[in-house]
Amino acid sequence: MNSRLAAWAVRLFGVMLMLSCLGYAAVRAPDRSLESLIPRWAPPPSEFIELNGQVVHLRDEGPRGDPLPLVLLHGTASSLHTWEGWVAELKKTHRVVTVDLPGFGLTGPSADGDYRDEAYQAFVLALMDRLQLQRVVLGGNSLGGLIAWEVAARHPERVGALVLVDAGGYAIQPEPVPGGFQVARAGGLLARLGKYVLPRSFVERSVRNVYGDPSRVTGALVDRYFEMTLREGNREALGRRMAQSRPGDHADEIRTVRQPTLILWGARDHLVPIAAARAFARDIPESRLVTFETLGHVPQEEDPAATVAPVRSFLDNFNIET
Repeated sequence: MNSRLAAWAVRLFGVMLMLSCLGYAAVRAPDRSLESLIPRWAPPPSEFIELNGQVVHLRDEGPRGDPLPLVLLHGTASSLHTWEGWVAELKKTHRVVTVDLPGFGLTGPSADGDYRDEAYQAFVLALMDRLQLQRVVLGGNSLGGLIAWEVAARHPERVGALVLVDAGGYAIQPEPVPGGFQVARAGGLLARLGKYVLPRSFVERSVRNVYGDPSRVTGALVDRYFEMTLREGNREALGRRMAQSRPGDHADEIRTVRQPTLILWGARDHLVPIAAARAFARDIPESRLVTFETLGHVPQEEDPAATVAPVRSFLDNFNIET
């Protein structure tokens, strides 16, 4: 009896080990090289430039004679692709620059591992200098919005106007926190495991959580977020960014912004709730707030046609000294 029980236990252990191996194989997600991602995610007009020791992925579209180009910055764990709907419309009449920020997209991890707000501000200014953009309309979503208003506040001579889309800046706790952010913040064994294991379904849930209407999330969209996350070094970079981030530390500077500012917000944003939109509108004197009742944290991506309309009006119907 004991021998039969022991044999059964051995077989059971073998089955469990096999299932564990199969489960690991199903969710194993090793890093992907930049070269392997370029064919699908960086067709023309994508280009790569060297900037302060780092290869940077960007797109520079529209008429070069535009006296006040538009520079758009994406959010955490996103990429320049989030602006494609806007760019398709705006590039008809405006020069539009989109870029993958250090730590994200095809640009990949920062050369020096610095992901503080100040490092991102310096990156934006260096990019403008490299492209010979003396003054721009600076726009951004989430983290990109945070960087945009910080640059405007600290270097007002370089920013003629702002477009803030569900921007960061205030010390407001998101509810719920997306799963990817939770893993990045966790550190320790969980974060280390996240460098090798990443179920695509986990990324899909995270994307659906930031959309106001999850039915808008397509397979191709999930592919993009998934593969950008797997870009070599990006998972570790996200963890470092979360560790170095200090939400709300510079919120008092928002009141110093004096540029004309368009504030766009998805009313179903649970990551940066609508209360933050009202705070921006209160604290920036030259601002206008437009909300979208059915959209979430990335309204420019979720419904480009509806959200680009007030941007076009904003750019075309006020006078900015160049």
